Amino acid sequence: DFGRSSELAFVVEPSDDIAVQEQPLILYCQVEGIQPITITWRKNGVMIVDSENAFMLANGSLYVSRFQRVRGDGSSDEGEYDCMAQNHYGLVVSRKAKIQAATMSDFHIHPQNAVVEEGGVARFQCQIHGLPEPVILWHKNSMPVNTDNERYTLLPKGVLQITGLRAEDSGIFHCVATNIANVKFSREARLTVSGSHSSVYKDPMILVGPENLTLTVHQTAVLECIATGNPRPIVSWSRLDGRPIGVEGIQVLGTGNLMISDLTVQHSGIYVCAANKPGTRVRRTAQGSLVVQAPAEFVQHPQSISRPVGTTAIFTCVAQGEPPPQITWLRNGQILETSDHIKLKNNNSTLSIYGINQADEAIYQCLAENSAGSTQASARLTVLWADGLPSPPQGVRAETVSATTIQVSWEKPLQNTKEIIGYVLHIRKAADPVEMEYQEAVSKSTFQQLVTDLEPSTSYSFYIKAYTSRGASKASEVTVVSTLGEVPAMPSLFIKVINSTTVQATWEPSIKLGQHEGFKLYYRKVHLSQYTGPVLLASNVTAYNITHLDASVVYEVKLLAYNQHGDGNSTVRFVSLRETVERTVLNPPCDCMKDEQNNKTSTTGIIIGIHIGVTCIIFCILFLMFGYRGRLLMCKNVQEQLSTPQIPRSQRSATGLVLNGATRRDRDDRDLNGKQLDMNELERLFPASPCQEQQETGITSAHSLSAPHDETQISTLPLDEFSIIEEQPDPLPKNPHGSSAAAPAPDHGPANEG
Repeated sequence: DFGRSSELAFVVEPSDDIAVQEQPLILYCQVEGIQPITITWRKNGVMIVDSENAFMLANGSLYVSRFQRVRGDGSSDEGEYDCMAQNHYGLVVSRKAKIQAATMSDFHIHPQNAVVEEGGVARFQCQIHGLPEPVILWHKNSMPVNTDNERYTLLPKGVLQITGLRAEDSGIFHCVATNIANVKFSREARLTVSGSHSSVYKDPMILVGPENLTLTVHQTAVLECIATGNPRPIVSWSRLDGRPIGVEGIQVLGTGNLMISDLTVQHSGIYVCAANKPGTRVRRTAQGSLVVQAPAEFVQHPQSISRPVGTTAIFTCVAQGEPPPQITWLRNGQILETSDHIKLKNNNSTLSIYGINQADEAIYQCLAENSAGSTQASARLTVLWADGLPSPPQGVRAETVSATTIQVSWEKPLQNTKEIIGYVLHIRKAADPVEMEYQEAVSKSTFQQLVTDLEPSTSYSFYIKAYTSRGASKASEVTVVSTLGEVPAMPSLFIKVINSTTVQATWEPSIKLGQHEGFKLYYRKVHLSQYTGPVLLASNVTAYNITHLDASVVYEVKLLAYNQHGDGNSTVRFVSLRETVERTVLNPPCDCMKDEQNNKTSTTGIIIGIHIGVTCIIFCILFLMFGYRGRLLMCKNVQEQLSTPQIPRSQRSATGLVLNGATRRDRDDRDLNGKQLDMNELERLFPASPCQEQQETGITSAHSLSAPHDETQISTLPLDEFSIIEEQPDPLPKNPHGSSAAAPAPDHGPANEG
């Protein structure tokens, strides 16, 4: 605030006004700042010269003695006025004040005669244009209408509504329009109330719905809605977007007119009037839009700043309004022209001045304007210049090193070099705007800099500044140089065999290729030295078919990209068509219908195979489970199971395998006559049996039981696989001890039969 008031700023600005014909008009303008201050006025951008009709007062205000809409010479006092103030810091311009003449036209809508039955609704309307907006009052039988009667509703736009008509409402009506310009009377209209109140049912009907309105914030909106029907319909309001209308500032006039006071932008929308038959869902609707405008106002003002020579100054000016305001910048009262070092961004909200110098010192103004109004704000730029700063660096040179590198060199300034703390190299593509510039800092003892990561075949501009603790020198001379061109990179190449005589070369477009004009394609038989080609292809081509090839040899295909700087490195691929020929011979053309049936059959076979495999796995698991269970049962009766005598091969075939079929008497006899099995031998035969340590009786052993194969059979074969066969009577005579006459001789042969 101190910065603004101590320099130059407006305290009072002219405002919009409506002037009366032949009456005086005063436009106010008050400025504060450092004297001397000069104030002048403009109308429609043209300077106003003091005259008998218009002159400036001592306080800076403009006085118009006799306002005239049209003068004898055809000129008019209507227009846009602004006031300008200037001192040695600069010049500022006030907001534009729109001055209009007070007027009133003739009525273009007059009230009409009406005949309405008792209990109905009557509506009269008259319309007239004027500045300011005329106030319309209604008279009945030459007397003002009694506004205390709740059945009489007067709307601001010249509408009179009478509900619940009675016989005494009959009469002659007219309206009176008044503003500072004139007073006018409309034609008369007669209202006749006929008959008595009817009880006949009538559907709801909206006589007049809301009209579209465009207003400014803080004004009042009246949305009309008048409906008839029997029974009398209920009028309700809603927004089309579903948002609530609210209650603050909302009022219902008469039987259904909606009035919204102190409008805001949030009130904008489409409003729906609904006439509902009581107790039912029968309804009629009408709608109208309300647009609320807001004059431009600042959210962020520009601030006065001080910057050293050669630096960047940025002013920010953010405004809001409805519709969104347009922003214009002035420099000392004149429209600011953009250039290489003056840029406007973000819809003119940001003003940037690059590499400022003494000529940029001025007062900068931001003007925000829309259809609802305008406003302005100002800020001053002060350019700092310290004595004893270094002169610009000398002899700036730039030399191209490669396609991406440039070396910049310079010499130290001629004057004031003792306080230099370093140099700053400013780099920019020559075609880019100033704001795209970037910098690289260099120590004070370095007089060259290698700038890398540049783009090939591109022009760059360079300049240098010397810096001290008190500021920077002026910029050196600008030098422009271009990087070298660069050949394209290697393309990605893929080869696809189409048939026995044709292959297709394809490649992918890529930014990694760099700038290229097209491609060159070569191919040859590998045993030859001469290539066929080049085949020149455009840069947008990504495939090429090579035809009429020999299927019996191998081919080499080579692709490269080229530009004005030469050919890039090539990508090489080898391809043979021999396999394609062999596949063609071995695999004749397919019968599509047959193949389709085969595919279906193959699919069915795969599914069946899967089911069979799963079934086999389940059976294997069950086999293992029952085998383990059978082994436990055998361990439980291991003495009985392991004492079975070996049966001669001839008897085995006749009577089958006898397991655990001998009687206890036979077993006892064998225990007495046979050889007892040593415990160590049992452990050797059945190392995995958990019942070995519990065996307390001798077990008759046969030589065949000592075979490892028998051990495996007994330990893994499930019990369900054994056949328990009752032993047939032995026909041989019994021995004196009552046992079998012929004990089976030990079989020293293989014991794994049966």
